[in-house]
Parts: sequence; structure tokens; C-alpha cells
Amino acid sequence: MEVTRLFEFIQYQKQNHPLERAFGHRINGEWKYYSTDEIIDLANKVSRGLLKLGVEKGDRIALIVYENRPEWIIMDIGIQQIGAINVPVYPTISPGEYEYIFNDASVNYCFVGIDDLYDKVDTARPNIPTLKDIYTFDHQEGRKYWEDIFSDEGQAEVESRMADIKPNELATLIYTSGTTGQPKGVMLSHNNIVSNVRDVGEIFPISAGDRALSFLPICHIFERAASYAYTSHSIEVSFAGTSNLGGDDGDLKATQPHFFTTVPRLLEKVYEKIYNKGLTLSGLKRKLFFWALDLTKDYEIDQSKGLQMRIADALIFSKWREALGGNVKGIVSGAAACPTKIKQVFSAAGIPIREGYGLTETSPGLAIGRFSKGGAVMNAIGPSLKSVELMIDASDGNYRPGEGEILAKGPNIMMGYFNKPEATAAVTKEIDGEKWFCTGDVGTLVKGPTGEDFLKITDRKKELLKTSGGKYVAPAPIENKLKEDFLIEQVMVVGEKKKFVSALIVPAEEALQDWCRNNDVEWTSMVEVVQNPKVVAAFQKAVDEANPHFSKTEKIKKFTLVPGPWEPVKADGSKAELTPTLKLKRRVIIEKYDSMIDDIYDV
Repeated sequence: MEVTRLFEFIQYQKQNHPLERAFGHRINGEWKYYSTDEIIDLANKVSRGLLKLGVEKGDRIALIVYENRPEWIIMDIGIQQIGAINVPVYPTISPGEYEYIFNDASVNYCFVGIDDLYDKVDTARPNIPTLKDIYTFDHQEGRKYWEDIFSDEGQAEVESRMADIKPNELATLIYTSGTTGQPKGVMLSHNNIVSNVRDVGEIFPISAGDRALSFLPICHIFERAASYAYTSHSIEVSFAGTSNLGGDDGDLKATQPHFFTTVPRLLEKVYEKIYNKGLTLSGLKRKLFFWALDLTKDYEIDQSKGLQMRIADALIFSKWREALGGNVKGIVSGAAACPTKIKQVFSAAGIPIREGYGLTETSPGLAIGRFSKGGAVMNAIGPSLKSVELMIDASDGNYRPGEGEILAKGPNIMMGYFNKPEATAAVTKEIDGEKWFCTGDVGTLVKGPTGEDFLKITDRKKELLKTSGGKYVAPAPIENKLKEDFLIEQVMVVGEKKKFVSALIVPAEEALQDWCRNNDVEWTSMVEVVQNPKVVAAFQKAVDEANPHFSKTEKIKKFTLVPGPWEPVKADGSKAELTPTLKLKRRVIIEKYDSMIDDIYDV
């Protein structure tokens, strides 16, 4: 069976390697799993129920959950089978943003998870004329339950609808998280995503019967494409949230996964916990810990392990692997650049980290580091996916030699932005009669160990700073280097039209508290302690250690400490500093800290 449409992945699993535990999650502390047959049966009940509600081909149905769950997968399949369009939405956005997206997409029905999701959508409902009803995935008094739509009649019509769906037809409408302006609806066809899933499936170091843990938001195309890949390879998927991953009672220990995808920030938090735990040790244990950690500094992928590394592995690194469940064969990090130090530490510890690069508009993958020998290096992403072509366009002359905007071509490139032909045209470039997608990212191609072209990202085109001296500066590499220091949790480089480059730094609170205890600095509050001269001096040391890695123009001349933290959602309703995928909202941060930035340059 050749899969050409997304809802066929589960049928492919049934035909080749059906599972008793295909998808599962915790309910009241206990794990509940659905088999391949149960997923198919429930998806058909959803399809029949939607037909009974009068859902037509092309109608939009929104799904919103805080934590990934099997019901999302079931609804996704059920929606697709009748030609309706899945509109996945981030749970952390405001009622006003729900109103914008639902009206832009003309959403007809919405299915939500627990907590305040129903209320947020319901608040916006009076201003969304197309929204007919809201259903919940959990029993809530006075509210319609998702199983209320289930029907046992109409399977012949479902089969007819399925047969009529073409691979190049719209399958989903995904709204970008939007670092600037209103989100745009990215139109992805079945073929867009299927082609990408087929490519990445050949790269994952897992096989039928292995286990995956899924905790990144499934509304994002990165985790969603991974879930399709898991399905096609008959991988048992356990859904979890990010709040209970570690520890003896955490989901990593409980599920013992062979593979998962993540974002760099979560890996950084794991590293911070490991480092902070090392700081609590004493005597020989402390010496051994930091001796082992020091061995990872110059580690390269595929490096053979000498005697010292084997000793460190037995005494220290094996415990790290055990904390991740003991079976991890590999991890793919995406959505943002992964600091080299993080890749080195984990990979040296026998937990291979590979980076993937792509966008929602590219379904999402463009390039990814391989787990095979010679397929990855520390300072680059990796080769392009099999069906993807990449080009570096330096025609505007704004970048260093060999660098330019990354252009892409392939079957995974989006159909376009919904109802925004001008925006679609703005990211499309014709070269020698062929259309290329403009990623907005700056990069270069370098030779990998086997002679293949490896993609190396240098920055976002729109995020390049231009100093008052006319020099271009890419902030991301500087920020990633600074974040390698355990005291620094978040950082944003500033300097647009300024004489020099500076930085806003958010301290890592737990690490800073420990530092204060060891350096006779009284901890009162983050707001007060960041003004302590000894604390400022510690961060100055971190900046001084990073600066030699930068050019003269890129060196951080000044910085200021920000109490933080920067978050993707603010409890007080103020503007969030991060997107739902934890990228910096640079304009929001600049606006929020404009007076601090002015003080930096007030000489």
C-alpha cells in the first residue's frame, strides 16, 4: 500500500504492523492506550458523526488542546476522511486571537481540551458567525462532549468521500505563531505533508515496535509530521505534557522511549538541571561529575571514545541516559537553533542529538542531521531531505561571502497563504523559470564528512541588525553562544542603528540562586539581586568569555540583566515575549524594555 493521503497512514499501520498500543496518555495517573483497530474504529465514528452534523467537504474544524492526546489523532483522521479541513490552534493564545483565526478560516466547529479552552472560545463565539458549536474532549457539565457526535450510520458515504479526496487537495490550515503581525494561514495539502513524512521516516533511528514520547504541541507541524511518521513506522506513541517529563515518577521513566522530538529550550532546561545537580555534589563525586562534563567540550559526532570517555560513560553518563528512560536512540531538535554545547554534552553522553530545519510553510522539514555515520556535524544542520532542493541566494549582497537567503523547492512547499495571494507572492521567487520558496533565513552550504552539502543556518534575514556604522550582525549565533553559560537562561542581542552591539540577559534563576549561596550574596528577589555588583560581575565574566568567539562588530560591549523570565503566555494578560514555539518576539521585547535599551546607549 502506498500512502498518498494523510488518513491512510493508520491504514498502512494496520496492514503492515498493527499495534495493541498505538497511541496513549495518562488519565488520572494511569496510562490508557488505543490499539490500531480502535483508532480506526473511532475515527470512522467521528467521520460518520460529522456527516450527520452536515459537515461538507472543505468545511473547517478547529482542534485545541493543552496536552497532546489520542482524541486529537482520532479527530484528525475523522476530519480528513470526509474532506473537511483540520485547523489546529495553539491553546495559549487570547480570545481575540481565536476570534481572528476562526473568522479568517471560517471555522464551523471546534473541539477543545480541559481548563479554560472552552471559555476562551466561547468568549469569542458571538463575534464568529460561522462557528456552529463547541465540543469538549472531557466531560464538562452543561457542555457537549465529543462522543456526542459519534454515529454508527453512514459508513458508505464516508468511504465515498475518502475515495474522492485527491493527494494535492488541501488537508490542513495551520496558522503561523507570528513573531510579527497577525498570523497567516498556511495551506498544506496531503501530498505536501506525506512527501515530508516519507523523507524523514527514512532518517529516524527507530523501527516497528519501538516507543516514542510526544510532548511538543501537536498543533505545530513539527510534532504533527512526527506523529504521522510514528504511525507509518508502527511506533508506539505516548502523549505527555512538559510538566512531568523528568524524575522517578515522570513520563520519560514511565514510557522509556526510544525516540522523541524537542525544542532546544527544553534540552537547555534538562542540561541546567544536570549542571545544578552537579553543583550540589561534594568531594570525589563532584570532581568526577565536572571531570566528565569537561570531556564533552570538544566532542565531535562519530568520535571514537577513548578510555577516559568510557570511564565517564560508566560512572556519569549512564545515569543521564537512565534519567531519560534508558532506551533513547536519538532525539531531533527543531523550531530554533540548538546550541553546540547542548549537542556536544548529550551526544558525548550517548544521547545523539540531531537538528532539523524547516518551516510550517515547508511541511516542515528541509534539512536534518542523519543518525548514520558521517550524516551530521556539530556546526551545521545536515543534508537536505531527499525530495528537497536548496539554494543559497546572495543576490542582494547584504551577507558575508558564501551566505545568503535559503531558498527551497520540492513537493513539501505549501500551496500558499490562505486568502493572501500577495503574501504568497512575497515569499516566492522565480529563477530560470522555476519557483523557489524564500525561507527568510540566512545560511550557507558546507561540505559534510561524506562530501554532501550540509546546510548551516546563520540567522533570520529579518532579524539581521545593521549598526549605525553600516555593519550587519546576525544575533542568533551570539545569543546561542551566550546561553551556553549556565547562569544565562535567555538573551536577546540588540543594536539596530546603534554604535555597538549589546544584550538583554535573563538569568537562570535556579543556577543564580546556587551561585549566590556559594558566593555570599544574599538572595532576596530576582529584581533586587540582578542589581548586585557581584552578580553583574559574574555575568560580565560570562560575556567576556564568549566575546573572543565573535568578530569586532559582533562583540557585546554592554549588557543589562532582566528579571524575566520571558514566556509564551503571560498570566497577567500582557504581551508574551515568546511565540508558542519559544522563539523570541523581538519587537515585543524591544518595546517592553525600551527604557533599559536607551540606558545602555545613553553615554
